[in-house]
Formats: sequence, C-alpha cells, structure tokens
Amino acid sequence: MRVMPAWIRGVAMLAATAIAWGGMFSVLKPLLSILDPFTLTLIRFGLAAPILVISLLAVEGRAALSFEGQALRLWWLGTLAFAGFGLLLVIGLRLTQPQHAAVVPALMPLIAVIITGIRTQTMPAPRGLLAVLIGLTGVVLVVTSGRPTILLEGGVGGGEALVLAGATCWVLYTLGAADFPGWSGLRYTTLTLMLGTVTIMAVEMIALASEYATLPDGTALLRAAPGMAFMVLAASVMGFLFWNAGMRALGPRMGILFINLVPVTAFTIALIGGQVPSPWELVGVSLVIGALIVNSFASRQKAFLSTDPTVD
Repeated sequence: MRVMPAWIRGVAMLAATAIAWGGMFSVLKPLLSILDPFTLTLIRFGLAAPILVISLLAVEGRAALSFEGQALRLWWLGTLAFAGFGLLLVIGLRLTQPQHAAVVPALMPLIAVIITGIRTQTMPAPRGLLAVLIGLTGVVLVVTSGRPTILLEGGVGGGEALVLAGATCWVLYTLGAADFPGWSGLRYTTLTLMLGTVTIMAVEMIALASEYATLPDGTALLRAAPGMAFMVLAASVMGFLFWNAGMRALGPRMGILFINLVPVTAFTIALIGGQVPSPWELVGVSLVIGALIVNSFASRQKAFLSTDPTVD
C-alpha cells in the first residue's frame, strides 16, 4: 500500500486547521454574550487538555509525559500560545467584528518572516516574500473592499491590536517547536497546553477576584455547550494537533502561509449568511489563494526535500 507523501498530509492538516479556525470567529462572538473571555478560555483549554493527555498516553505511553528538564521552557511556550494568543484573541474579538478579527491572523507569515530574519540575520527567499506580500494584499482588499486607506482612518482599532499581539504570541510558539525536534506534534501540543492552562487558571482567579470574570450558572453552560463543543474538539484538539504536525511536515516558513485561509473561511461564512461580496473582495480572496499556490506548490519540490519526510 502506497504511503501518502508527508507534504500532502501536511497541506491537508494545515488547511483543515485554518478552516476550523476561520469558522471559530463566528462561533466565539455569540459565546462572548454568554461567558466572559477569561472563563471561556479556561473552559476551552481546560476541557481540551485532558483529551490530549489521554491521547498522548494511548499513543506514546507514560514516558511521553516527561518534561525532560524543559518544564520552564514548555510553560513559557504554552503561556504564549494558550494564555497569550487564546486570551488576547477572545478579548480582542469582544471589541471588534468577527471579519475584522479573522483577517489579523493572516499577518502571521509577515510576523514569522520578521522574527526569523531578526534571529538569523538573513533575508527571506524572494518567492516566499512575494507570497507573503500577495497574501497580505489580498487580505487587505477583502477587509477594506478595495479601499486600503480606511486602515489609516481608524479602520483597525483596539480589538484588532489585541488580536495582532496574540498572533505574535502564536508565531513564537510555532517557531518554538523547533527546540524539540525529537518530539511528536501530539507530545509538544499536550505538554505545552497542560502548562499553559495553569497560567490561564491563575489569570482566571485574578479576574474573578477583580470582578472581570464571573462563574457561569448551569443555564449559561447549557446555552454555551454547542459552541464550546466546536471550540474544544475542532478549534482546539484537532486544530492544535493538525497545526503542529502540519508545520513539522512543511516547515514554519511554508506552513504558516496556510493561516491565510482563516479570513477566507470567515469571508465565506459571511457570504453564506447573505453578505454579497464586492468585486474587490473577490479579487482579494483570489490573491490570498494565489499566495498559497505560489509558495506552497510552485516551490514544492525544493522546499519539501529539506523537511522531515515523516509526520506525526
């Protein structure tokens, strides 16, 4: 039986993750009318963590739960990803619209390029840089309907800035996986989520004490259950596992471009909801898709030969 090439599995996993995260924004917005951001985040990751722990035990055994002397580093990465990106995302979304918040993660490729360039003191390959610029241009056109100048007129506010800060945290977390080359994506995700959830619990306690958060009653939890099921199972458990495994298959510089599918998904959901796209919005979506093709497929042979041929 022929084994599916690692790069195909990587593409499929990253695309599925980006689509799930794109749909996440339209799910999170109504949830924020039921739960405060701190409690919502704690429930989301507090339920996802034991599911991943059980999965890790079943697949790799008890030895995989060992931190191998890297507990502090793993805690910091988990805090960046889940307390950082997770909390800043929902707090920012509370202050803005889903479509605006969904477009911000598309800046992750540019953030990654900047961080990687600073760390290595090198310039990115022309093809990769071109793909990032095309994708960003497409995202701007989608959000502004072909009028980029509105971004200079207050089109991006405090909510978007918080989501941008969270996106930077997520990029640092993604790049941090390179420090654990012998670990599976499942192990890296599980251990960082376990430790990151500890930070979220501490933040929740502070928020409760300062009355920025409240404990929900049974009625509120029942109303939130369908949306939280999606957040826990699709956006968290599946999303984190597929993201880390896909990034290992394709490499950070290529894999992170799939985040451009997040605003495309949010745009599609809006279209299904009856919002007719403008010609500029259609052009923008085409550019985002084109960026993925330019970087992920046109340079496939050269890039994939340099990555690990296996995927967790």
